[in-house]
Parts: sequence; structure tokens; C-alpha cells
Amino acid sequence: MRTAERRLWLLAGLALLAAACSGPGAAAPVRVATTRVTAPSPSAAAASTAAAAPSCGDATASLRPSAGGLATPGSMPPGSFMKTVQDRGKLIAGVSQDTLLFGYQNPINNQLEGFDIDMIKQVARAIFGDDNHVEYRAITNAQRIPLLQDNTVDVVALTMTINCERWKQIDFSTVYYDAGQRVLVPKASSVQSMQDLSGKKVCAAAGTTSIDNIKSAPSHPIPVSVAEFTDCLVLIQQGQVDAISTDDTILLGLAAQDPTLQVVGPKFTDEPYGLGINQSHPEFVRFVNAVLEKMRTDGTWSSTYNRWLGRVGGGGTQSPPSPKYKD
Repeated sequence: MRTAERRLWLLAGLALLAAACSGPGAAAPVRVATTRVTAPSPSAAAASTAAAAPSCGDATASLRPSAGGLATPGSMPPGSFMKTVQDRGKLIAGVSQDTLLFGYQNPINNQLEGFDIDMIKQVARAIFGDDNHVEYRAITNAQRIPLLQDNTVDVVALTMTINCERWKQIDFSTVYYDAGQRVLVPKASSVQSMQDLSGKKVCAAAGTTSIDNIKSAPSHPIPVSVAEFTDCLVLIQQGQVDAISTDDTILLGLAAQDPTLQVVGPKFTDEPYGLGINQSHPEFVRFVNAVLEKMRTDGTWSSTYNRWLGRVGGGGTQSPPSPKYKD
């Protein structure tokens, strides 16, 4: 079975889980245009983030929201990038379509859903007054930075870690989720952490901090790079790799798809997620940060967390990350 077919089969098996995550009181999904982006292979500089990147201070600090607060939806400031988006009639967002819980295509209704998707919906509502005006572009991890740089997409919400190397190429919002890298293995495996994977094959997606962390792990595992984390899931099911290692949030989604797998070991990295934005639009960064601040204070962030991650994350109350600003 080809990888693409296997991935679709896996997603089809998620129908009941998707319905459970959405919950009986969840809003009906909005039908929007979704396209798969095919782009040339990004340069090595864009596709990889060097672990030894020079410091930029606090990488999680972003631009402070404008003093005037959010403009009225449908009345974006003249000359701003938000006005350009409004006049175009749609926000173009780069997202995943197969990262369960964060950005995946629900096989029941064929709609994109998840924590990252809801972040984009909030930005769209702040611009247009609703979330009907979104065009989602399904992209890979390695495409995130190049497609922002060439303005193919306006914003990227795809479990993207903020770090100094990436700040040299794009801008980021404040942190909207704090994750950490762990390990996913078969339940029959004796592996309990990355330290147990010396000489073993460990899979992660290309263009992520996860593959860089595997390469630099003191235990010297053998890194295996693929396009998508669902490809890693296929490889571990086929016995071609010994483990998958990436952010715990992504691993929880993969484990939910295959009950023979389990997440093990403590977090060995900090992975603060930010929304990616082209460096030419600082006013849009401030606008998005104002949207995120509103979500933190009015309870929208907490309700979004509870909807998608509360059950698999062990329950309990989760607080949104506190924003940090550089100005």
C-alpha cells in the first residue's frame, strides 16, 4: 500500500475520535477552500534549524499589540496588511491536514479541524467578523518558512517552534502553546527515553526542530527524515524505524491513532509554538498578538485547549502561555 493511501486509511479510522474531540456542543465546522501546496524543495537554510544558532535574546518575545487595540472587524486600518487581506476577501493560512488534534482533515465532514485551525479562525474573525473567509493551504513542515517568505500564505499555524534561527527568516507571534519533545515507541519496546535509542532508527519530519534534536542527541540515534509525521507512523507500524520523536502534542495524536504505541520518557526540550508571519508585515504581527491576548483574557484559549487537548493531555486546568514583548 502506498504511503499516501495508507495515510488516508489512517485518517478514515479517526472518524469516531474526531467526533468525540469535537463534542456535542461544538460549533459546526465551516466549509472553506483547502488546497495542497506543491513547492520546490526549500534550501537547506530554510528547511533546517541549526541547534547552535546564535542567540537573539528571548526568542519568545514578539511585538506588542498596538495601543489602540483591535480594529472593528470589517474596518481594518487603511494601508495595513490586514486591510489587504480584507480587500482580497480571504485570509490564506498554511496548516497541516494530518496532525491529529492540531490540524487534520476530519474524515466525517471533510473539514480541517484542531487547535491550530482554531487559532486561524480567531484571526479571521478579527479581520472579517466571521471565519468563513479562510483559504487553508495544506503544507509540509519544510514548506512553512519558504511559503511565508514568498507570500504564498499570509500566516502559518503548524506546530512551529519559535527559535532564533527562524527569527532570521520570518516573524512570530507570541507563544500560543508550550510543547516539549518526547519519544513514541511500540508498547512491547523496552525503550523508555531517547537515551535508550543508541544506534536505533528514530523518525521525524524534515524541516523541524525535532529532526535536529535527534541528530544532536548524546545517545547517537540514527535520524530518519520524512515529509510528514503520519509517514513516521507508517514506518513504525511496518517496523522500519524503532521510534518517533517530536513534540508531545503531536505524539499524543499519533498514539491516539494506534493503541499499540505509547509516549515514553520526560520532555527533553522546550518547544514554544508561534504563528509564523512574513517579516514585511510587523503591523500584522501586532494584530495577531492582540487576537491572542484577547483569547487569553476572555477564556477562548482555555475552551480551545479543553476541546482538543484536555482529554488526551490528562485533563485538569491548563493556563495559556504568558506573552512576552520585545518593545
